[in-house]
Amino acid sequence: MKTLTKEELRKVTVCKRTLYYKKGDVIFNENEMLNGVYCVREGICKMSKLSANGKDHTVKLMGKGNLIGQRSIISGERTHLSAVAVNDIELCFIPKDQILNSIKSNQEFSFDVLQNLAQDLREAEDGLINMAQKTVRQRLAETLIYVGKTFGVNHDGFLSANLLREDYASIIGTATESTIRILSQFKKEGLISTKGKMIRIESVHELERVQ
Repeated sequence: MKTLTKEELRKVTVCKRTLYYKKGDVIFNENEMLNGVYCVREGICKMSKLSANGKDHTVKLMGKGNLIGQRSIISGERTHLSAVAVNDIELCFIPKDQILNSIKSNQEFSFDVLQNLAQDLREAEDGLINMAQKTVRQRLAETLIYVGKTFGVNHDGFLSANLLREDYASIIGTATESTIRILSQFKKEGLISTKGKMIRIESVHELERVQ
């Protein structure tokens, strides 16, 4: 949004809406036509894909400052992912027409949007490479580190993004039982500690060295 002109920002301010969703609420489903884009102001949501066997696969996590839905708006296609609130979340909703008008009239903003889409593609490619070349233990260790660095920790040092074990399993592409077993191994090795469903990383350096 930093590349929008003052007039464009004024128009966005006039037409934008603030939306609130509770933990577990669906922001939009896969195969929907969106009427605008969402910007995360507070909280976390997960982007997921329904597999052929009917299970949700978490593709990525979106946090403060991330835009959601811009690809569908630009392409004019239905959404290929669902968006679900991981915790209570606050979103800024900007109507489709306002975004498209800014893309057509503002070259810098268009370039920003393209860079954002290119980053999404790069992350998807990196994810495929990780799935092919790294062990499940390595993928889970990397995911824990990513969640900690991206979304931070609470006052007790536990990961702020309190994801379900099923979410971690979905992100790294394995069974929930395997994820639970590996987390138990990490705990025994002193890499993490847990309190209920919450996870605290005890040694980022050692997690980075997991084989």
